[in-house]
Amino acid sequence: MPRAFASAQISFGLVSIPVKLFSATEASEKLSFNMIHQECGSRIQQQLFCPKDERTIERSEVVKGYEFSRGQYVLFTEEELKALEEKSTQTIEISEFVPREAIDPIYFAKANYIAPDKGGDRAYALLGKALEETDRWALAKYAARGKQYLVILRPVGKGIVMQQLFYPNEIRSMQELDLGEPVIKDNELKMAVQLAEMGATDEFHPENYRDEVAERIRAAIQKKIDGEEITSTESEEPRAQVIDLMEALKASLASPKSRAAKSAQRMSLKAEQNRKPAKAAPRKAASARASRR
Repeated sequence: MPRAFASAQISFGLVSIPVKLFSATEASEKLSFNMIHQECGSRIQQQLFCPKDERTIERSEVVKGYEFSRGQYVLFTEEELKALEEKSTQTIEISEFVPREAIDPIYFAKANYIAPDKGGDRAYALLGKALEETDRWALAKYAARGKQYLVILRPVGKGIVMQQLFYPNEIRSMQELDLGEPVIKDNELKMAVQLAEMGATDEFHPENYRDEVAERIRAAIQKKIDGEEITSTESEEPRAQVIDLMEALKASLASPKSRAAKSAQRMSLKAEQNRKPAKAAPRKAASARASRR
């Protein structure tokens, strides 16, 4: 049974829904390497060093500062920073309901599951049903851990997910990028669409994917622990770039993977066409039986 990391209240008009928050994701084991003194095998310790006084200082001598100009700082004590923090009300205050397609997924940050707390199951289910019926998401503010978060509540199955959003100033504009002014030819677009349709699927199956790099690193670590030598493998030669876009599209469509996808599509279509409709009762025979009665 997962453990809730916080309790909260969803403020929905004059309705207050007691809920519990659960993490929706589980971070995989972080593969980190420590800095080791090669000569003796001891782990290196990092110290706080003041270049002006030319000495190592204690943590008690450290305060936090904001650099407002190059080399110039305003200093803050821990008490001053604490006073600036948002009061943690543990209230998820809904401000408006927006169409779900109105929020670009680029705003999505961390996700948490919300479950009803004692006495909140009916109101919780009602909110989820209302979101489903209206095809909208609830935009809300959530104050916790000294910060204020912008979140949306969205229905998933029988439950509700609280999706933390980035603020607008945290999203970079694509206008900063040089995207060029390319001219797309009709036959190029037709082939690109054909290639996309060949690899199209109707469902997302994340279980088909895994972190192959992490698996490779773990295997190498285990070999080292077991005393095995790790031999470097020859890296694959980079493929020659195909400069001509049409040639690249043709080569992609002619690849074994594309042919297999196309064949699967044909077989699926053929199977669909070969399905015979259910036989209806012959009207003449039915009429003849009725007349004999």
